[in-house]
Amino acid sequence: MGDKKGGYIDKFLKKADKAIQEGVKKADEVLEEAVEFGSMTAKQAAKTSKELRSQAKKERESLQKKGMERITEGLTTAKNITSNAHDDLEILKKLGKLRKSEVITEKEFQAKKKKILDRI
Repeated sequence: MGDKKGGYIDKFLKKADKAIQEGVKKADEVLEEAVEFGSMTAKQAAKTSKELRSQAKKERESLQKKGMERITEGLTTAKNITSNAHDDLEILKKLGKLRKSEVITEKEFQAKKKKILDRI
């Protein structure tokens, strides 16, 4: 499972990086056009390009961090669901014993069982 997760993370990061690089490339093309039309000096374009690349790097790092946070949240949720399902099954076993020893009725058992199974 670890390999699969790593593969998804790599795929996600590659897509994000590609999108950012495409954005930087398009921005550079626009800057080149601005220089050609004389509305911007080459020096200004170089400075703006550098700023865009810096921003793209920050965006990528932010995206990577958010992606890892989301993946971690997902794993935590999955673990909690698994843990809760295990706890719920233990409760069902205990309720079954209480029903057998006639501490609770069949109707009470079925009502609790339905609530627990609805959560799983």
